[in-house]
Amino acid sequence: MKQLPLILAGALLLAAQAQAQAPDGKALFQKNCAACHQADGKGIPGAFPALAGNALVQGPVAEPLTVLLKGRGGMPDFSASLSDADLAQVLSYARASWGNAAGPVPDSEVASLRTALQAAKAGSGRMSNKH
Repeated sequence: MKQLPLILAGALLLAAQAQAQAPDGKALFQKNCAACHQADGKGIPGAFPALAGNALVQGPVAEPLTVLLKGRGGMPDFSASLSDADLAQVLSYARASWGNAAGPVPDSEVASLRTALQAAKAGSGRMSNKH
């Protein structure tokens, strides 16, 4: 019985570490997307499209994921710099922010589309090109 508090403390510490390591869609958006699409999702007219109210963002998941994995126009692809979990979180954030009301994106859907598109795998090493 004396070990129970230690076990509980260890479990809480592990849970906190896992939560700290989990990708945060808003933080990922701020780091990778907000410079062009703006923090409010309104974009820059004539240069970068608004994500707020955007039918592509809120529509079938494969369409915006393809843009994230392959790039389009002036937008870079994020396949080599963001993991499946990162891409799922950042797209889920965009789909549920600024008045958008689309559902979340599962990591497994990103992984399946990455494979189907033969998109690069995200690097995780110290020298990987994180945006």
